[in-house]
Amino acid sequence: AEPHYCETYADLVFSLKSVFPEFASPDGGKPITFKSSVLNICQNEFEELLTNVEPTEDEKKQYTGEDLELCRKKRKDRMLANMKFIGHLYLRQLLSAKVIGSVSRELVACELADELPAEHALECACELLLAIGFTLETLPLGQQVLHQVCSRLFELKSTKTPAGKAAYSKRVQFLIQDLLDTRAAGWSKKSFKSSAKTKDEIRLEQQRDLIAKQSGARTSSAELIVAGQRPIYLSTAIGA
Repeated sequence: AEPHYCETYADLVFSLKSVFPEFASPDGGKPITFKSSVLNICQNEFEELLTNVEPTEDEKKQYTGEDLELCRKKRKDRMLANMKFIGHLYLRQLLSAKVIGSVSRELVACELADELPAEHALECACELLLAIGFTLETLPLGQQVLHQVCSRLFELKSTKTPAGKAAYSKRVQFLIQDLLDTRAAGWSKKSFKSSAKTKDEIRLEQQRDLIAKQSGARTSSAELIVAGQRPIYLSTAIGA
């Protein structure tokens, strides 16, 4: 549930797949593959988090005020981190585009046009698509999924309640718009957070900054990233 370590955890799972491609079945039946185990775990976690975003009755009795709100925030942070983790598993081809499509459509209720998904479900959808958007859009199936889900999000963003008020908070509306803008820009966006880099990447970045300063150009603290692009070392490892 730590968002900063999602990529590291996904890399670990990716490495374990080659070491333990399958396991013996407890009942002596057909061996269980590593990928099917990952899929089952992700599905169970996904279903549990979406239905249990609110604190349990025991937690409501145990906590009050700020403590209860902190408990609620931890659940939400875990949910978003798991969406990001699922995205990175997809980038490592441990989950298929079909599975990602199913999860994305369910989050925004594509099949239920009259139903308004909960805000946390829309946040999960945005988190997932920002983690995989560029790579997903390279596939015909991925393009179809993105068209359906983004169209649904665009529609939900401006939905009103029967009383005439916005169905979703400004924060969620901004999250949706950020996703739509990022996709329209070819999944390129500015990031002010430092990302992990190899020594060669750091050296090349320092050289670019030095050349820019020598030419009198202004350097920005923002880094231009491609949202949802498979890391170069992974593209080499899986032949993509």
